[in-house]
Amino acid sequence: MRVLVTGGTGVIGEGILPELIGAGHTVRLLSRGAEDNARRWPAEVEPFPADVTDPSSLRGAAEDCGAVIHVTGIVDESPPALTFERVNVQGTRNVLAEAARAGLRRFLYVSSLGAERGRSRYHRSKFKAEELVRASAFDWLILRPGNVYGPGDEVISTLLKLVRALPAVPVIDAGDQPFQPLWYSDLGRAVVRALETPALRRETLELAGGETTNTSDLIKRLSVITGRRVARVPVPSFLASLGVRVAERTNLEKYLGVKIPLNDAKLKMLLEGNYIEHPSANALTARLGVEPTTLDVGLAKLADSIPEQLPSEGVGPLWRKRFWADIRGSRLTPTALVEEFRERCAEVMPLEFSAEPGTPRVVEEGVTLTLGLPVRGNVQVRAEEVAPRRVTFSTVGGHMLAGMIQFTASGDRRKEVRFLIEIHARAATALDLLAMSTVGDTLQKSNWEEVVTRVVNLSGGAAPLGVQSETATLDEEEARRAERRLRDLINRRKRAEAEPPPKPLPQPAARKRTARKRAPLKATIKIGKG
Repeated sequence: MRVLVTGGTGVIGEGILPELIGAGHTVRLLSRGAEDNARRWPAEVEPFPADVTDPSSLRGAAEDCGAVIHVTGIVDESPPALTFERVNVQGTRNVLAEAARAGLRRFLYVSSLGAERGRSRYHRSKFKAEELVRASAFDWLILRPGNVYGPGDEVISTLLKLVRALPAVPVIDAGDQPFQPLWYSDLGRAVVRALETPALRRETLELAGGETTNTSDLIKRLSVITGRRVARVPVPSFLASLGVRVAERTNLEKYLGVKIPLNDAKLKMLLEGNYIEHPSANALTARLGVEPTTLDVGLAKLADSIPEQLPSEGVGPLWRKRFWADIRGSRLTPTALVEEFRERCAEVMPLEFSAEPGTPRVVEEGVTLTLGLPVRGNVQVRAEEVAPRRVTFSTVGGHMLAGMIQFTASGDRRKEVRFLIEIHARAATALDLLAMSTVGDTLQKSNWEEVVTRVVNLSGGAAPLGVQSETATLDEEEARRAERRLRDLINRRKRAEAEPPPKPLPQPAARKRTARKRAPLKATIKIGKG
């Protein structure tokens, strides 16, 4: 079935789209940035650039579709363009009209747990949208998920980044307001089952995870996962309410470049609680038969799945920094040198490596590595590409850089092997930009020069000219190319991870291989000038 999905770009869409595709459906994805959002699935997802607040842009969106899954909604307002009334209410009215024009019968609306009883303007807008759906002639189904968490969600992912970065994390009052988080892929499975069950019609189903938790409990669990001891700082709810209102009115996020985890609507939802009082009323298990991911398992998965930070998400100019050495007398070919770098990355990096329990120490495609930085806390990079002579990392949310870091070996060991570190990045936030312009650049230069120096030592050769470096600010076209390159690598990796593994072919008896004896990484560095 071809399914029209509106707004499949956030954490809810990230849960729904792969499940739809895995179940054999094709998707028409409607969003303002649909062309970019659909690149990950070039064969299964058809982009339809449109804005739910603009009825004329929706014309034709539902043609030849068997159902609509309406996800688009906002939790934060940015007046005058993005308001709860324009997006959550009027946007739903517009999508209903387009579905009716195309003659569809099946309409699934993803609402929010607490929409009926919640006092926040967000919840009131979702309930108004529900009323529009109920008044329609469709075989509608309203799904009310609780707090959906997964890569990049605005609550638990943000809390995880705070635990990694700060010695103390603020909590509202005692941090004991209950809520029942739902792992994003569990919601995706539930939506697909609801879609494929025609008997489920004209009902409102509440969906939540299997455990009720609170902010204080989550901080404890995340502290164990990250290996960091984090204190909790209680903030009275009336002061928090005052603070978020001031932040919203002064547009503080724009000036700081830091995402504030609460706004007025989120704070009200937190104080109201967000859970299903009677487990038997949880339609996730009772009606849809989806076994919820346990909270500990979901949080452990989340720890290594925070989304990448693309250069366009940073602030300030996009620069390219290069650090390299030309090695003579290397005992390793360029390919072997990259392999050695991958296997001994923990020794090569001067920063605290494997800073969190269970962090991989060998670089494989798709792994997320955690580094411990003085003052900054724990930051992560992800291996997007592992090629014979090249390894490319992206920076992950919470890192001080937004961009990519590439390690390359080239040349011929009989003559000269070049080991190059190339960084295309912006500062992640305004605060990071300030830090980079003061002491950050100096520390970064020292760090990468040390990495090159250690790789020269690994090679067994010498670099007569020492470590060389250069920095350039990229123009807009160069910046777009760098961003496109990183996006393509991320999408290629995600597609490869989603594909089922091929069946193994019969293999002839393998020859015994003698393990290469590695020399220890010596303190003396064979590098210098002359």
